Amino acid sequence: MMSRHRTNGLPLHRAGRLLAVAWVAVAWGYSAPASAAPAAAPCRAVQSAGEAYTVCTVDLRRERVRVFWLGADSLPYGSLSTLAQKQGPRLSFAMNAGMYDKGQAPVGLYVEDGREMKGVSTANGPGNFHLKPNGIFYVKGDRAGVMETTRYLRVQPKPDFATQSGPMLVVDGHIHPKISADGPSQKIRNGVGVRDDGRTAVFAISERPVSFGAFARLFKDDLGCRNALFLDGSVSSLYAPSMGRSDLSRPLGPMVGAMAR
Repeated sequence: MMSRHRTNGLPLHRAGRLLAVAWVAVAWGYSAPASAAPAAAPCRAVQSAGEAYTVCTVDLRRERVRVFWLGADSLPYGSLSTLAQKQGPRLSFAMNAGMYDKGQAPVGLYVEDGREMKGVSTANGPGNFHLKPNGIFYVKGDRAGVMETTRYLRVQPKPDFATQSGPMLVVDGHIHPKISADGPSQKIRNGVGVRDDGRTAVFAISERPVSFGAFARLFKDDLGCRNALFLDGSVSSLYAPSMGRSDLSRPLGPMVGAMAR
């Protein structure tokens, strides 16, 4: 897990948030018009069973959810601050979006603008990604989905955007059968679920290390998601300018974010 050094009484990943957000605004010369109505902030603090989370809820009829990996130079964006700099103030939030290799490439399916850049992985192996069933988060038009991988291969939804990760947290209203109620693994975690027949995508990140069980229950019991997918742990990070937040992290692979339509 990334070390959490402190600066002026704040964790390093928090201390950099205001500076990073301010830097992005200055770099783009952006200031909100005085007469403009403030946009609804997608992210809010949530308490669940004594644990603290930040939850970002996106109505896909109002905002476009998409994934990001490579910039115009064909190199990985690598960080939330770089992504925010490149996308500008239209990016309302972003977080890391799936597991990746040492070269920051997705280890499973990755689709961007309808183009499959990495294929679906059905391989067995160690680690969270291979804790079957794993799954795929995808966006098609103004709807999103979270689907177990083998079902995705049967349905073939032909998405605009998609990223594969694992394990599934919630499958058809039931917590993943291999996730214990409160196992020994405690990490800062992030994930995604869907509700409202795919019209709403719900992203969450824990504010301190939590178990898989606690994180899965957040999506099932508190956020009302019948299907939810674990995105990653330890490197989990969030860009949420409405909260003055831009987490520092290790170099990242795929990321997901929301922008106005």
